[in-house]
Amino acid sequence: MRGRLILLRTSWAWRIGAPTATTAAATAAHLPQGASSGPRPCCAMALYRTEEHGQPHSPGYHLFFKNVAGHYISPFKIKRARNDEYENLFNMVVEVPPWTNAKMETATEESLNPIKQDVKDGKLPYVANIFPHKGYIWNDGALPQTWEDPHRTDKSTDCCGDNNPIDICKIRSKVLSHGDVVHVKNPGILALIDQDETDWKLIAINVNDPEASKFHDIDDVKKYKPGYLEAMLNWFRFYKIPEGKLENQFFAFNGEFKNKAFALKVIKSTYEYCKALLTEKCDGGAINWTNVQVCDSPFHCSQEEARSLVESVPFSLNKGSNEEDQVWHFLGKR
Repeated sequence: MRGRLILLRTSWAWRIGAPTATTAAATAAHLPQGASSGPRPCCAMALYRTEEHGQPHSPGYHLFFKNVAGHYISPFKIKRARNDEYENLFNMVVEVPPWTNAKMETATEESLNPIKQDVKDGKLPYVANIFPHKGYIWNDGALPQTWEDPHRTDKSTDCCGDNNPIDICKIRSKVLSHGDVVHVKNPGILALIDQDETDWKLIAINVNDPEASKFHDIDDVKKYKPGYLEAMLNWFRFYKIPEGKLENQFFAFNGEFKNKAFALKVIKSTYEYCKALLTEKCDGGAINWTNVQVCDSPFHCSQEEARSLVESVPFSLNKGSNEEDQVWHFLGKR
């Protein structure tokens, strides 16, 4: 206990289809090389755990990751996973479960990058309920080892990156928990333009989903999940209106979802940007890349240093409240 309570809840989970590396909780994207028509990879069972500090809905809440050996790790900064014919398979770190409102995200500016609820203008941010949707309408997360470089202009969108990993919107057949790590494949991608920055949204489906074999490209989503992409586009268009902001009309390609081949090119380029950042070949600004996994990185630290960093994070046992998730907004009445 070291004189104070640092562990409020520890959750253990077994996952099928995760990489065989022992750092299963901190996963990396497979680099694309071309289309694959081969069978699924052999399932490997890996153990990871997440560790909660503080109370949910409070500024001090942090969700840290540990590997199979019980060592603290960052979920985004490990060596690249195997690169073979299954290049369209990736690992997703779940940040927000569907039907929840708290804007949970990976704290890119904090050591070891825990998942937490950022404070905006002195308040904890929540996504509003816009009828008929309750909070987020998919499992929302991020793609490890990718970085949307704010200093590089994307040739396809003519805007720089938003200084974050690629976001993932997982087609929902199962409600996951924040901190879960799942093996997914992607049939396509959407580009939002937010404050003149490119914000990629990768469409994904769990490889262990009963319907996963149906989804190979973006047209399969349109065929087997009719209305899903339209609902996603509308959600992004309207979700900021209850905050007093205008309808979001800034989508690259006129809101067209791009296909798998296009998505793989985006993933590959953002992987290269992340690799350069880890080796300090480019400016990452305020991003904290402290990690225990990449030994040749200038940001590498020891397990003892990582433990000290976690124990130094202040937190409160006072649980916050979220009244917004009980309020419904009807945009037709505004």
